[in-house]
Amino acid sequence: MQTEKVVDHIVNWLKTYAVNAKMDGFVIGVSGGIDSAVTSVLCARTGLPTLCVEMPIHQAQSQVTRAQDHIAQLKNSFANVTDVRVDLTPVFEAFKKQAPFSKDNTLLDLSLANTRARLRMTTLYYFAGLHRYLVAGTGNKVEDFGVGFFTKYGDGGVDVSPIASLLKSEVYEIGRNLNISPSILKAAPTDGLFGDSRTDEDQIGASYDELEWAMNMLETGRKSASFSGREKTVFDLYTKLNKANQHKMTPIPVCEIPTALKE
Repeated sequence: MQTEKVVDHIVNWLKTYAVNAKMDGFVIGVSGGIDSAVTSVLCARTGLPTLCVEMPIHQAQSQVTRAQDHIAQLKNSFANVTDVRVDLTPVFEAFKKQAPFSKDNTLLDLSLANTRARLRMTTLYYFAGLHRYLVAGTGNKVEDFGVGFFTKYGDGGVDVSPIASLLKSEVYEIGRNLNISPSILKAAPTDGLFGDSRTDEDQIGASYDELEWAMNMLETGRKSASFSGREKTVFDLYTKLNKANQHKMTPIPVCEIPTALKE
């Protein structure tokens, strides 16, 4: 990959889109992970106002520290970058008190994790509305179009997706080019939505390198019968998730009414 040219292409794409949309800048949630770190730098490089929002909800201190350090470095490098911290923990707790639920529901933890993501989306659009900014998404290709590893109308609710055509390994390559902090580059990817130490790999059941391999195999027409052992396990897992999460990756289905019924 021609890393520097890819960086320039994304930055120019972001700026052109914002100008054509007659919007004034970007707002992005910064989590302390590689995807949001890279995306925030790309937005900052446009020269347009870039607001970094930190939105902890029972967040691990290591994630908070990485996010704060990254934002501080970004503000030191770019005069167009500002930041704000919105502690959503009390909002999340207030929601839980008002929403009826059963603790023995096996889907409770997942539903609450998605609620965290949607509270953050609402917060980002609050600031976007105040400042006429675009919400910049942080999803990469494997997450957004491979296994659907994002929350519908949560971190999937964005205006622009600058890194969604990049594999996770390519995001890391760009991160190194942009001099992203080693602490972020070395950190195990996590969505931080469960309030514990589980990583993306723990949740998905495969590493991003494995998922990239499976994505390439499926795109080149390979079938499950071609593999055995761990490769078969990963390939089957990838295809299962890809199929199950198509509802996240395709447009909302619209019930088209036959013309004859409307006459």
